[in-house]
Amino acid sequence: MTSSTQKPEEVRSKRRKELEADDTEGLQLSSTDTADPGLSDGLQSLYKPESLEQLLNEMNKEIKSLLAKYAHILRQRAAMDASYVHELDGILKEARTLENHLKQKKESLKQRFAMIANTLQS
Repeated sequence: MTSSTQKPEEVRSKRRKELEADDTEGLQLSSTDTADPGLSDGLQSLYKPESLEQLLNEMNKEIKSLLAKYAHILRQRAAMDASYVHELDGILKEARTLENHLKQKKESLKQRFAMIANTLQS
């Protein structure tokens, strides 16, 4: 029977059997890899409690250093944001002052034009 005439169920079961065979081969390989007595000294020393503790201490110091740098950057950005807010408050205050000044000028001009119009009418 050719693969084009096989039923889909037969194809799926055949594929499952192939996958299971691959899985068991992979498990056998991985178990032989870990049982290899020729592990390098570097890997064996990694499993010693003293070197593991030293590695953890070094990693802890590095993490604390990175967190301190991150906190410093966050403080700088917060200070910069605060200065931007302060600067924007100043700009808004100045804009309001200019707006009030222009409103007063407009009112003053209205009054002057009203006086000129009254003078011309009389």
